[in-house]
Amino acid sequence: MRFDIFTLFPEMFAGVFDTSILKRAREARLVEIFLHDIRDFTTDKHHVTDDYAYAGGGGMVMKPEPIFTAVETILGAPPRVPVILLTPQGRVFNQAIARELAQHSHIALICGHYEGVDERVREHLATDEISIGDYVLTGGEIPAMVIVDAVARLIPGVLGHPSAASNDSHASGLLEGPQYTRPAEFRGWRVPEILLSGNHAQVAKWRRQQALRRTFERRPDLLARANLTDEDRAFIESLKQQNKS
Repeated sequence: MRFDIFTLFPEMFAGVFDTSILKRAREARLVEIFLHDIRDFTTDKHHVTDDYAYAGGGGMVMKPEPIFTAVETILGAPPRVPVILLTPQGRVFNQAIARELAQHSHIALICGHYEGVDERVREHLATDEISIGDYVLTGGEIPAMVIVDAVARLIPGVLGHPSAASNDSHASGLLEGPQYTRPAEFRGWRVPEILLSGNHAQVAKWRRQQALRRTFERRPDLLARANLTDEDRAFIESLKQQNKS
């Protein structure tokens, strides 16, 4: 999968894409990441990419010309891939959107900065707008890193185990339950015996119930959207009864 990232600060990405899972994915050619400095597509000697907002207001606004030129030079005019503007006004990123984006072989990310981008970029160039949460960051660079990481994990072969991504928190609509590793006892705290039993069916049931319990306790709002069985609902009802007693 290819990611093209358009940014004023490509140096911010140094290290993030060159370590751990993303590094291995790039080396294996499962993921390609290209950084494009928007300043390289200006036409004036000072490489100006922003200007004051019409009719006043605080902050500077990113100019449309260098953004359009950068995207159309790299991707063609009009681009034939999703062009995502990273903005606090976009739809809030979640695991479902990550899965949606992972279906594409190529996406582009535009990193907004300063007070934002000229509205014509939003109206006539971007095909989607995404936010990573209800808060404001300095620019779209960190959201771009988040999206690349979340989407890349879903590409076959990127993670070592084929089912690793499907077991993550939010992958099934629930939070992931507790995880343990060796030693079996640490400072008097033991790993739950069920995990040492070798009974795979009972282990799977325990893990499902722990995921339900953790979601019920920490993010009950997710349960309304989760795909629950009758057994799941009965277990959640038992948790509710325990809370009442």
